[in-house]
Amino acid sequence: MATAVQRTLPTEEAEALLGLTREISAAELAPRAGQDEHDQRFPRDVYRTLGRAGLLGLAYPEEQGGGGQPYEVYLQVLEEVATAWLSVGIGMSVHTLACYPLARYGTPEQQQRWLPEMLGGDLLGAYCLSEPQSGSDAAALQTKAVLQGHDYVVTGTKAWITHGGEADFYNLMVRTADTEARGVTCLLAPSDTPGLSAAPPERKMGANASTTAQILLDGARVPAERRIGAEGQGFEIAMAALDSGRLGIAACAVGLAQAALDAAVDYAKDRKQFGRSIIDFQGLSFMLADMATGISAARALYLDAARLRDAGRPFGVRAAMAKLFATDVAMKVTTDAVQVLGGYGYVEDYPVERYMREAKVLQIVEGTNQVQRLVIGRSLSGR
Repeated sequence: MATAVQRTLPTEEAEALLGLTREISAAELAPRAGQDEHDQRFPRDVYRTLGRAGLLGLAYPEEQGGGGQPYEVYLQVLEEVATAWLSVGIGMSVHTLACYPLARYGTPEQQQRWLPEMLGGDLLGAYCLSEPQSGSDAAALQTKAVLQGHDYVVTGTKAWITHGGEADFYNLMVRTADTEARGVTCLLAPSDTPGLSAAPPERKMGANASTTAQILLDGARVPAERRIGAEGQGFEIAMAALDSGRLGIAACAVGLAQAALDAAVDYAKDRKQFGRSIIDFQGLSFMLADMATGISAARALYLDAARLRDAGRPFGVRAAMAKLFATDVAMKVTTDAVQVLGGYGYVEDYPVERYMREAKVLQIVEGTNQVQRLVIGRSLSGR
């Protein structure tokens, strides 16, 4: 039984959205999560369901086709989704990230033409920044794009792409000039772009219903009208998108940790040893108390960052803190949940072993936690 999370929401509409999300999560997500993860099955139909419910474009203005919700509301919806099924939470976060370049930097004509289907969930997105040899050092990316007539001809490989081979559109960060960060440009490529293909999906430790694959670009021709922003503006676009994306991962981490805590509490209430429930033993109850406290603190931190964003104030450093803290909490809480269940925690009959495997990736994606510490440290030094 899930723990009732106390939330402070700004409007009755937001309360209704959270209620709708819980209903969908209980009916459409949680019952199939374990089997789809085991079968490594990508749940494309789930994203259509979320799109029809209006949940995939929550963070974007209504005039663009979005839900017009504050980021603090969107993130709490995302947390609820991730509590039911992390892979779908990650996918929802990545889709929101993939819509950002067009929604923030696209021309009105581009937005009118492509954004409604993206925000409505008819088109699922992917965000292509990382490469085999450039992850954290995004300015060192090597995928090249050369303008030939009315098309950019793109050659290179993008790595670790969520929704790779499943997405309907790809945001490609490509090199159009040899000037490091100032030479990066953003292109919005449809999945049927000639010369664009996906490698076989990666075989991963967890989150196996979230497809991850390399994107291969072999002379891919992307129309110049699909360039987002100016040439050389891609790095700025990418970094701005990641600030928001890190909050999405923080919310997913809190959702996963909450699921692990709920499972551990339920087990500890039911499991009897020495004539009483094991939750009544101080050593175990203190462990659960620490888990609950860490989750509450992580939730408060990501909401604080979201409220800064909603107020139009700088939030990048706070987002780095939220991503760092929440994902470290998720790793600890899921590990402790396995410990609470003992031998049962180590087998697939219970979900906590899956939660523990899934938590690890959250410390890596959207900038490793070492990179988050670098961002935070630089802010303290004034650099």
